[in-house]
Amino acid sequence: MHIHILGICGTFMGGLAALAREAGHKVTGCDAGVYPPMSDQLRALGIDLIEGFGADQLALQADAWIVGNVVSRARKPDGTPRYPLMEAILDAGLPYTSGPQWLSEHVLQGRHVLAVAGTHGKTSTTSMLAWILEHAGLQPGFLVGGVPTNFGISARLGQGKSFVIEADEYDTAFFDKRSKFVHYRPRTAILNNLEFDHADIFDDLPAIERQFHHLVRTVPSSGRVIANGLEESVQRVLNMGCWSELRSFGAAVSDFCAQGEPHSFDVLERGKPVARVEWELTGVHNQLNALAAIAAAEHVGVPPEAAARALREFRNVKRRMEVRGSVAGVTVYDDFAHHPTAIRTTVDGLRRKVGAQRILAVFEPRSNTMKLGAMKAQLPWSLEQADLSFCHSGGLEWDAAEALAPMGGRARVCASIDEVVREVAQVARPGDHILCMSNGGFGDVHAKLLGALAAPQREAA
Repeated sequence: MHIHILGICGTFMGGLAALAREAGHKVTGCDAGVYPPMSDQLRALGIDLIEGFGADQLALQADAWIVGNVVSRARKPDGTPRYPLMEAILDAGLPYTSGPQWLSEHVLQGRHVLAVAGTHGKTSTTSMLAWILEHAGLQPGFLVGGVPTNFGISARLGQGKSFVIEADEYDTAFFDKRSKFVHYRPRTAILNNLEFDHADIFDDLPAIERQFHHLVRTVPSSGRVIANGLEESVQRVLNMGCWSELRSFGAAVSDFCAQGEPHSFDVLERGKPVARVEWELTGVHNQLNALAAIAAAEHVGVPPEAAARALREFRNVKRRMEVRGSVAGVTVYDDFAHHPTAIRTTVDGLRRKVGAQRILAVFEPRSNTMKLGAMKAQLPWSLEQADLSFCHSGGLEWDAAEALAPMGGRARVCASIDEVVREVAQVARPGDHILCMSNGGFGDVHAKLLGALAAPQREAA
């Protein structure tokens, strides 16, 4: 079958493309503004990418058209469609479906699906869980919204019964406004945490909680729901009804909790030490992610001690506190954090690692929620552990300088990537840690910073 994917370079759709290719289908796709690591992965798989959404792609005569949620019926100011290919598909009456629906019907059917849901930590927890099952010899399939370093790819079919999937609450497609995860029908479901996000499609937190409850409704009575015991919002979801075995993690009274620092801790199951995790990761958020993954792995027969041994070899995910390079004693990191809570936990994790050394936080409010300004008031709180913060304000409809004013001279607002690079390079000094945070390509700011730090005129200075 020839499958053509609209919006192929998104993390989910790119993973789906890899699965379809592995299953033997001919896969092509189109998108706009692609960036690594997904574009690199697709090219390595031999998948042809077409720039843009031109109607002329109808000439490919694909057997099926899979539509990503980036595609809409929107029109440009001049009245022409933003996605002419979609209009042509509709006019021709061709068969089309969403990515989650195709995945449910062609990949997940008959598998033991382990779904990882939550506002934060989905990618890391999904990667941890997939690695635990792999280390235990279960050969799981997986689809992750990033590239786990242990695997080097974001998705594979796997040979075993289990399939681990990052379960996103964002909407499925312009013609299916349900959250993606309701299509997956998991037997094991992790509810990691729950905050307001995606202000472009959800009015408030209760609206998101309803979608999470729709996920809980799909878990069979023989399944397991694993809930963060520290989250009141998750408890509200469970109060709407839960028909499966319920296991909790995080709080002292939970089924699974931790004792010790995030990089070295004992795992307690119902108060009894059952395993010890010692690894390279930092931050309380990763400690909680590990507990969730351990509880999920136990549901498919992997004991906590075996899971802990696997986590000792876990190497995180690309764009999760990924070191992009060091120049003149200055280290540059790349991280996907974009929600204020994720920014705060990421900075906290780095602070625990580097102690009193300076952290220069470089970020862009790029997500739809942040662009709308829904959480701008939380930015000073999210950045309070950074010594200096640099905000790329290009494209924002709200005043970033006003939002960051409570930080005084510790925050600077830059209108362009080049200005960000100049400002950071001027103040960086040996021993500093530059933490770049964005859910996009960020204009390759990491490489530009490393280049500016290595410039001859800087060395001479």
